[in-house]
Amino acid sequence: MNPKLVLLTGCSGGGKSTLLKALEERGFATVQEPGRRIVADELARKGDALPWVDMNAFALRAIEMAKCDLRAAQEREGIVFFDRGMIDAAVALAHSGGPTIKETLGETQAYWKRVFVVPPWSKLFVGDVERRHSFDAAVQEHHRIKRSLDALDYVRIELPKVSVQERAEIVLRECGAL
Repeated sequence: MNPKLVLLTGCSGGGKSTLLKALEERGFATVQEPGRRIVADELARKGDALPWVDMNAFALRAIEMAKCDLRAAQEREGIVFFDRGMIDAAVALAHSGGPTIKETLGETQAYWKRVFVVPPWSKLFVGDVERRHSFDAAVQEHHRIKRSLDALDYVRIELPKVSVQERAEIVLRECGAL
């Protein structure tokens, strides 16, 4: 198997999950964001691995989940789109005082060399029970992710603030799927 593992990342609340859903509706394999899955699980069982309670525990769990997601995706054919992943979790871990991103990830690029980045878009940002941080905090996270992608030698493709269908077409065209 030789899947193309494509990462969607960037600002929290910038439209990644909506874009992922649009790609899934077009028949592509997708992987949901580890962070949202972890938060839902931790809230349901009253756990502490939550970004607003214990960021280290949350990020470590996200890294493990992202590793499992990557292993499972290796068994797929074609393109697999990820809503966040190992890079995002490594950025969170480093920001919370853990090891550096390169110490966590090593030198190997886990995803396709081109990474799609959604910019901060206040019109889309909505806080909820699982997203308790502010838009300003999301913007700061976005900048950390961009710097990390550059340091890891990924090619960032910034998605414009356009409709989800237009974004999906940009992504698919860049991936050679249109």
